[in-house]
Amino acid sequence: MSLLDETPQTGAPPAAVDPRDSMRVLPGALQLPLTLLTGKALSGQRPVRWTPTFHLVSAMLNMVVGLAVSATVLTVGGWWPLALPVGWAITLHGMRNLRMMIYHQCAHRNMYNRRRLDAAVGRLSSSLLVVQNFGRYSKEHVGDHHALHHMTLRDPTVQAFLISLDMRPGMTRRQMWRRLLAKLFSPRFHVGFTIARIRSFTHGSETSEKVTAAVLYAAAVAAAALTGQWLVLVVGWLVPLFPLFQVSNTLRLCVKHTFPDPDVTVRKGKDYFASLTNAIFLGDRAPAGGVGGWPRWGARMLFVHFPARYLVLTGDTVVHDFHHRHPSTRQWANYLFARQEDVDNGTPGWPPYHEAWGLVAAINRTFDSLSAADPVEFDVTKIRSVSKRELFAAFDD
Repeated sequence: MSLLDETPQTGAPPAAVDPRDSMRVLPGALQLPLTLLTGKALSGQRPVRWTPTFHLVSAMLNMVVGLAVSATVLTVGGWWPLALPVGWAITLHGMRNLRMMIYHQCAHRNMYNRRRLDAAVGRLSSSLLVVQNFGRYSKEHVGDHHALHHMTLRDPTVQAFLISLDMRPGMTRRQMWRRLLAKLFSPRFHVGFTIARIRSFTHGSETSEKVTAAVLYAAAVAAAALTGQWLVLVVGWLVPLFPLFQVSNTLRLCVKHTFPDPDVTVRKGKDYFASLTNAIFLGDRAPAGGVGGWPRWGARMLFVHFPARYLVLTGDTVVHDFHHRHPSTRQWANYLFARQEDVDNGTPGWPPYHEAWGLVAAINRTFDSLSAADPVEFDVTKIRSVSKRELFAAFDD
């Protein structure tokens, strides 16, 4: 089926043939890697006890290792630069985990549950990644993205769709896909995105954030000048930091939340807010019998679903629905297992979870919801009347 097929798709297979459960036939040693890849733990699976520090160190280490790989292949020369995408991928993975998990949890004051420490880690992250400054992000994310303004014109996620991606209610799925792909490959879009990131970082940021960013990038420029390794700085670091980061950011935006059904008049309560977020799991159902289907299954898991997981749906983004139900839980560091435990316990106080399988299916679900959304409610010309947020900040995720 074409990506642009305009037939609405739910993206969720029947529970009886759940892709993750179908993988139980594989050896036990593969079950943890499959949980990490798909984003879905098995019912009753023994959890891995991750900590906030583990995620922080892992993100930093990935950036260091990725940059080292890029520096090595660029320095050695010959055919080795063909391996540059490996360095980019590792670096980008670390950057996105730092942004989507560490920075995000710091904004909720839930990284270490210590206000000053969380703020310090958050400001360091914004300085390194050149994203919206920590103070403004924390205020807007908690105040406009969560609670009563969730998925309204005040929500930064909605503003990003309407302003940054220039998508509207009533557009077909095909039109939205074409617009998305045009943006992803547009130099103008990436230049605008880069400028917007710099402005959203500098506008209203703490002096400490500006000084930290200046010191970090001045040191990087000085090191490049002293060693003559400008390619390492520009190609090895800035390419993942800006265009690749922005591709990942935009694709992630397109699966973050669905728009409210215009027929729903009661816009409050747990049933309503739960309906706006679903998990996005990655994987195909394991072949039912014989060996003929396994090579294709393995190839799709490795070359389709793994890149989507590693580069776009990093960290806990696959189970963002768990975060919106329990934004202050101290179990966030064990996100995959915490969500499954919540499912196993019957999601007390909340309706059942829902999910999409595959990045494309999840994007289709979001596009379909925007297509069906109320054009009067989501009129882009009304944003300035309900939100004081600068329009350039609509690029941030």
